[in-house]
Amino acid sequence: MRIGLSTPVVVQVPGVSSEWERTATADDVAQIAAAADACGLEYLTCSEHVAIPSGEADSRGAVYWDPLATLGFLAARTRRIRLATAVLVLAYHHPMEIAKRYGTLDRISGGRLTLGVGIGSLNAEFTLLGAQWDRRADRADDAIRALRASLSSETPQYHGPFYSYDGMTVLPHAMQQHVPIWVGGRSAGSLRRAVRFADGWMPFGLKGDQIRRMLADVDVPQGFEVVLSTSGALDPGCGPGATDEILRELCDSGATAITCSIAATSAAHYCDQVVALAAIADAGRGGS
Repeated sequence: MRIGLSTPVVVQVPGVSSEWERTATADDVAQIAAAADACGLEYLTCSEHVAIPSGEADSRGAVYWDPLATLGFLAARTRRIRLATAVLVLAYHHPMEIAKRYGTLDRISGGRLTLGVGIGSLNAEFTLLGAQWDRRADRADDAIRALRASLSSETPQYHGPFYSYDGMTVLPHAMQQHVPIWVGGRSAGSLRRAVRFADGWMPFGLKGDQIRRMLADVDVPQGFEVVLSTSGALDPGCGPGATDEILRELCDSGATAITCSIAATSAAHYCDQVVALAAIADAGRGGS
């Protein structure tokens, strides 16, 4: 069981986040990140929303820390754990902008970036930012191809239907020769996009049988990641039984890695929960 964290505080979704997160600080987040790093968890996540329509804040949540600033901060407070955007909205950025900014993050973190990307789902936010809503799936395909050509190159070149460039120098760029790209989404189209252009798929809002059926309909490449998330907050400190069962169900649905939300009453309690979760995951690996 390869386990990552849906980093608390930096994204607060109603029904999943805990009360203590409302007043938590950056130091609390850094303490949790360091605990996850020390326990051997795989990655930390941070999502992207610039602004949420006020009428949707009660359902979507309103707290979304900027992923570049957040993961850059956590890069300096950790040593091994990977840093994953989950997800970056492709339409809000030119691919070269992502290559430069997140390539720099990869460099300062010592090659720990995982770039999770998606086509976006919030029309009002597109309008606010002047981003193109129409044909956003086609634009996303082109952007991912452009990113693959650009993330690790000093002189990237790409010519596609929406993005085209050459004759430019980008320094610094990503340290990794192949930055993992995961595609988020809940449609069959997002899975096809991930299989065709990327290294993994991060579905959300789907049940296990839906995920299994969708995976059965595609030819999944060797080494392809299926990154599933817990539907609610785990409480590993109450004992391994329920947590282990949830993790195993996700593995049975095809997960190669699992992004976990954790229930806690404080940052210190969250760190204790991380230790308990890591122990359950280690026991699960030993028994598999």
